[in-house]
Amino acid sequence: VSQSRYTSRYVAGRLLYTAVLLAIVSLTIFFIFDLIPVDPARLICPKQCTPSLVEANRQRLGLDVSVIEQWWRFMIGLFAGRTFSEGGIPIFCPAPSLGYSFPRHECVTNIVGQAFPITLSLALGAFILWLSVGVSLGVVSARKKGKFADRAASVFVLVGTSLPTFISGILVVLFIVLQFNLVNPLDLGKWHNPFTDPLGWLNTFFFPCATLALAYAATYTRFTRSNVIETSCEDYIRTARAKGLSEKVILRKHTLRAALAPIITIAGLDFAGLLGGAVITEGIFGLDGLGRLSIKAVTQTYDLPIIVATTLIASAFVLIMNLIVDITYAYIDPRVRTL
Repeated sequence: VSQSRYTSRYVAGRLLYTAVLLAIVSLTIFFIFDLIPVDPARLICPKQCTPSLVEANRQRLGLDVSVIEQWWRFMIGLFAGRTFSEGGIPIFCPAPSLGYSFPRHECVTNIVGQAFPITLSLALGAFILWLSVGVSLGVVSARKKGKFADRAASVFVLVGTSLPTFISGILVVLFIVLQFNLVNPLDLGKWHNPFTDPLGWLNTFFFPCATLALAYAATYTRFTRSNVIETSCEDYIRTARAKGLSEKVILRKHTLRAALAPIITIAGLDFAGLLGGAVITEGIFGLDGLGRLSIKAVTQTYDLPIIVATTLIASAFVLIMNLIVDITYAYIDPRVRTL
């Protein structure tokens, strides 16, 4: 009972710590955008721009108040919704409100809600692929050290780490997808819900996920191999062998548990980075995810509410994945809970 209570206190502490960090990070983001030496109200102004029009843009963007007030209004909108005004017409964006996009005449939450499932499914698919392939190849390579399987895995690691994502993506599209007519070119970039249309999603998203997973799978193969080899030389592994345990039991119950623990930390952070870093893959395959949404907002319209929202979402997922990693690590290694 005491152990369970201690674990609950540890999780509650990490949750509180993450909530405080989220508030600090969000406030920091507002300060950073305020310090950028450009005026968003002037950037979205047409060619026939006047000081009164710039001031009107500043008011409707909420930039006419202090940074603290801007952040506080944003935080209230997350929990209670927020009302904006366009052309004198009040527009209410329900909670969680991430702002209002005046160039697109739509609540940012709706815009992000359309792009987020695309990026999330792409990141999840790539995550499952690279983790399963990378860890499996790493374990096989470690157990067959110096043999053909080990050399083949080394070639895979070399190719995977050498090819940039934009090169591997183009090669996949030209020489696999189009050459063998595996996917209709018109279907590339189309969103299919994996729960209602799993085959349609697999048809459209398998190759983008594989492209994104290639470099990560190569890195995890190398990392898993070195961890398994290093762990196999520990004294407790030799003791397990001396007791007569089979190699399969030793691998499953002792070696993998110790060797894969550090991978959890890296995997969580890599997955969080994918949610904001899949821009190249989304561009190659025509997927309108968060990456392309943020790039368009920066380079085409300078849509500040969308830029702030996507930045906050990417930051929030890094912190949330850190929380998940900490909790998972604590269950794998109880010593972490005493730190």
